[in-house]
Amino acid sequence: MTKDKIVSGMRPTGPLHLGHYFGVLRNWINFQNEYECYFFVADWHALTSEYSNPQKIKTFITELIKDWFSVGLNPEKCIIFLQSQIKQHAELHIILSMLTPLGWLERNPTYKEVKQELVTKDLNTYGFLGYPVLMASDILIYRPQYVPVGDDQLPHLELTREIARRFNFLYGNTFPEPQAKLTEASRLPGLDGRKMSKSYGNAILLNEDMNSVQKKIMSMLTDTNRKRKTDPGDPNKCNLYPYHKLLTPKEIREEIKLNCTQAKWGCVDCKKILLTNLEKFLIPIHEKRKQIDKDKSLVEEILNKGNKKAQAEAEKTMLLVRKNLNFL
Repeated sequence: MTKDKIVSGMRPTGPLHLGHYFGVLRNWINFQNEYECYFFVADWHALTSEYSNPQKIKTFITELIKDWFSVGLNPEKCIIFLQSQIKQHAELHIILSMLTPLGWLERNPTYKEVKQELVTKDLNTYGFLGYPVLMASDILIYRPQYVPVGDDQLPHLELTREIARRFNFLYGNTFPEPQAKLTEASRLPGLDGRKMSKSYGNAILLNEDMNSVQKKIMSMLTDTNRKRKTDPGDPNKCNLYPYHKLLTPKEIREEIKLNCTQAKWGCVDCKKILLTNLEKFLIPIHEKRKQIDKDKSLVEEILNKGNKKAQAEAEKTMLLVRKNLNFL
């Protein structure tokens, strides 16, 4: 029986952290057992913000894929490929850009938000304004049934669906409208309470040395209202507790709640428990990464294999697109 397809990608802009794992990768690992999955390294998308320093992207591509493998993505169960090696993405992007109204892009809810967040980069480019069209091409080229998204990403997917509808109206039924595969994205705050981000220096990296992890955890922000150990704490207001929700067994979490709210344990006690469970989580990833690093040709071999499969599937769609455009 043919499996439904899922398409998703990630930009190679730096090493991955715990937020990436619990927000995205954990879902991908589950999907690869249920769906025909196309997971791609979005290096063209990385150029929207790194166009002035593209040499960084190549290094990050290799590191990104190694991180994927180390947490459990299996190239025997999913198709892993590099966006820029599938030229049909660019061809479809050009075609879709011709019919996408400018107003649709200017109303993109994250357009202004990202510009305000990345104030150190010049994002006044067509590439940044038009990246949702490239994203639509990345998705539609594989004609998937589902795209995994969180609630905050639904507007992006709806724009892809609108572009698909417009193409189908103008040129005949070509693209199925992909449905949202709503995923449970477990959000981790950064060590300082802000959004976890490499650029903020408040992240725990998947491949980070445990000595470094220990220093970060022991210095991280907790409940700002708890000034002394004798003050009762509130786990719901503590920056540390979301980590326990994801990494600490339920019965121990209940013990943490009790001892925190009754001021029997201090924040250092809580951090030590987290470190124990974080180590149990990270050490297998580190061991797998060491094995991956020994095979110098692994990433290239997996990408070559995945690129060929993705290209064959993408060309099937482009044959239909060209036919409906009378370009054949």
